Amino acid sequence: MDTSVASRAMYSYDASNYRVSPLAVAFPSSVEDVQTLLRACHELAVPVTVRGGGTSMAGNAIGEGLVIDVSRGLRNIVDIDLIAKTAVVESGVILDDLNRELAAHGLAFAPDPSSKSRATIGGMLGNDACGNHSVRWGRTSRHVVGVDVLLADGTMLRIGQDGITPVHRRDAAAYERAAALESELRAMTQDNLAIMRTELGRIGRQVSGYHVDQMLPENGFNVARALVGTEGTCAIIVRATVQLVEPPAATSLLVLGYADVVDAATDVPLILPFEPTATEGIDDAIVATMIARRGADSVAALPEGRAWLYVELDGATQQEVHVKTENLLQELREAGRLLDGFVVDDPDQRKSLWRVREDGAGLSTRPDVNTQTWAGWEDAAVDPHVLADYLRDFKVLTAEYGLSGVLYGHFGAGCVHVRLTFDIATAEGRDHMVSFVHAAAELVVRHGGSLSGEHGDGRARSELLSTMYSPQMLRLFRRFRQAFDPDGLLNPGIIVDPRPLGEDLLPLSTEGFVEAGGRDLLFTYPHDGDFGSAVQRCVGIGRCRSDHGGFMCPSYRATHDEKDSTRGRSRVLQDMVSGALGKDGWSSDAVHDALDLCLSCKACSSDCPVGVDMATYKSEVLQQKYRRKLRPVSHYSLGWLPRWIAITGRISGPVNALLAVRPIRLLAMRLGGVTTARRLPRFASARKARLTASDANADVLLFVDSFTKGFRPDLVQHAETVLRATGTTVGAAPAGCCALTWTTTGQLTAARRILTETARVLDESGDAPIVVLEPSCAAALKKDLPELVPTDAARRVSARVITFAAAVDARLDAGWQPPVLPDSVLTQTHCHQHAVFGATSSTKVMNRLGMKTVDVEGCCGLAGNFGFEAQHYETSMAVAAHDLQPKIEALNGGIAVADGFSCQTQISHVSDNGVRAHHLADVLHAALTDNNPQEGAS
Repeated sequence: MDTSVASRAMYSYDASNYRVSPLAVAFPSSVEDVQTLLRACHELAVPVTVRGGGTSMAGNAIGEGLVIDVSRGLRNIVDIDLIAKTAVVESGVILDDLNRELAAHGLAFAPDPSSKSRATIGGMLGNDACGNHSVRWGRTSRHVVGVDVLLADGTMLRIGQDGITPVHRRDAAAYERAAALESELRAMTQDNLAIMRTELGRIGRQVSGYHVDQMLPENGFNVARALVGTEGTCAIIVRATVQLVEPPAATSLLVLGYADVVDAATDVPLILPFEPTATEGIDDAIVATMIARRGADSVAALPEGRAWLYVELDGATQQEVHVKTENLLQELREAGRLLDGFVVDDPDQRKSLWRVREDGAGLSTRPDVNTQTWAGWEDAAVDPHVLADYLRDFKVLTAEYGLSGVLYGHFGAGCVHVRLTFDIATAEGRDHMVSFVHAAAELVVRHGGSLSGEHGDGRARSELLSTMYSPQMLRLFRRFRQAFDPDGLLNPGIIVDPRPLGEDLLPLSTEGFVEAGGRDLLFTYPHDGDFGSAVQRCVGIGRCRSDHGGFMCPSYRATHDEKDSTRGRSRVLQDMVSGALGKDGWSSDAVHDALDLCLSCKACSSDCPVGVDMATYKSEVLQQKYRRKLRPVSHYSLGWLPRWIAITGRISGPVNALLAVRPIRLLAMRLGGVTTARRLPRFASARKARLTASDANADVLLFVDSFTKGFRPDLVQHAETVLRATGTTVGAAPAGCCALTWTTTGQLTAARRILTETARVLDESGDAPIVVLEPSCAAALKKDLPELVPTDAARRVSARVITFAAAVDARLDAGWQPPVLPDSVLTQTHCHQHAVFGATSSTKVMNRLGMKTVDVEGCCGLAGNFGFEAQHYETSMAVAAHDLQPKIEALNGGIAVADGFSCQTQISHVSDNGVRAHHLADVLHAALTDNNPQEGAS
């Protein structure tokens, strides 16, 4: 149980437009823990809201009482029955984790919402989730065999094909409750046969309301499926038995281009007879945002158009799929709306395209610098045969209200996701939103559709159910809920007795914070305008809670604590700028607890669909907190590292001799706040880090950063040799510093001063590309420099900065033939390089050089000063254990490539088999000089 300010702040939000502060947050480790919590809350009449990944877009995962987070503790896959093709899972199991386990048996749980990397099975049951392949597999309810539930008073029941029974045979009270509940449910079904048959189940995506039609005789009185989609308002599902499927033997992805989404939707009825496994739609705004945020390489080639359909077809063989694909293409071309289309066979290109679709909710949140979009009407559904008509009328409606939005969704199932340019920061804007949503509800009902197609009703749509259903049906919904929860303690305000949709909206105003802060910000926030707007980027999508894919968020992967996710930190910062944390502001303990384990890896700035940049926010907070105050000692020992390197470079011999004496070394490390669990790197003489020659009017300038100068000076001449071998002339860049260590420790006044001077001297050096060997320094000069020093000189220098890999890539383009290199290497891309220069900026060059890469997924865990700080060592090692350490242990004498000095240091630290990591320049230099890179310098 956690009643801290930080936890209550984080759990006040989900992925919706709403904020409701809970009394407390609980993290049960077992079903029995949940039962105990419910009994206590029932006795005290405290409302209860249960959540999994907290990615609800309708406001159905927040509440004013106790919030129970099952995603940490209830993660057991209890049983997999390969004969019956079923699995028994606890409600906190992550969908991707379940499917990884099932893949070994050739099975899968079919529903696949875009949030699958962090969505829990319990959350999917609560919303009746669907996903990208729902045109084939339908909603979650279709795959439910039975559920174990806890009622509000803690009674535990099993609901399945045998009716309602106690889970524990000796529980006499549960027997009595089960019999009474089943009797009431059968009675209400018999009393309402007509409306259950006429008002429910009209379209495949009719998610709004309760699915009480599942209790009809023709549906086998299936109470378990009726409970799916109740949004935690009737009972708490703690375990479920789910039906599994066999994935298709062969598939093909067809990408189709159209002039607009209406044309795309018009062709959907032509596609459905081909029985696709997926028919997904996106518009050009999402694609443009993806390219702007992550570079052109982030999106595979698309056909001509401003809207696209992804159509996945399957069959027993690839040849069968090919024939089906060609027939579909021919029919669509004959229809006349298709502009272009082609098949995507390459697995990496498919992955790239699906990533665009899966990140749709986040990418559409800020399609450009001046636009913010919101949920609120993001989930309506109609019969796919009338989808085009609905979209045509919907676009007229948005125009009438002066709104614009980004459209995407499950077109094959008739479900449309859209985020609109609502103004929810002002009273007038909120009233406008409420008026629009009521008009939109009337529109979708006129088209025979549903308010919600998979996200549920929550706070966003429950008020609108009277537009969609008759008074008799609403009375039936009330009776159904009261049968399970007569006191209304479970997730109140949802579906029955709804809260007005215009209440509890996010407090977006930051005026009070800005006025109270009274301090100049150091970063310029060019994409947001100010700190308050920047931290509002997070809308709760929760990709940072994923254990796999990308680099975000290393601290969450280590702890599985919401506090240590990018989203959790963002929510605390949002409460800080809205004034919800009180007057402490920059100095709030809640803020600093949330930021403490942030590695400043920058991964969120690229991996987060909305572009949250927590490393920048943390630096700003540290700057403001310690402004004119004494700082932690590590801010001086590690934050001023370039200054110490400049000194030790002149006396490296005596310094290394002193540090070789164990008592002196340990004393120095403890005094500097540095962990004694690590070996200190040896300091190098400054004279070694020099070019053999500096060409006039050179093709490129080689910038010698502090880390290279102080710890791996041989790298300078190795890089010089390689660049000259490619036919490049090389000059020495003027001496300067990227100020990275000052930036990450929040010493931004000093960082700005240092960077201003660096920008000046580099700007005077001409216009040749500046090759920076240390990727973190390259990233600092590329990104931090123009954001801390908003001058033309800084922007010009930033535009010239490239990595060593990029310099080699350019020479490959020019026709350079590389030497023979290792067939395969293990690669650890530096987080800052991943974030600023692109996820594949290094590995694609290695592939072009003829080396296959086995890529470490995520951060190494050292992250500059973070892993050297005594209080962060354990977290640093936990991050390394996620993927780096297992791959190093499996390397067996192979070669590891890591351009970042901190990555090299961490690899050396975790390696028990003598593996050392090498810069790409070292590997190329060794090949050119016939040296074994394992025997060369770092």
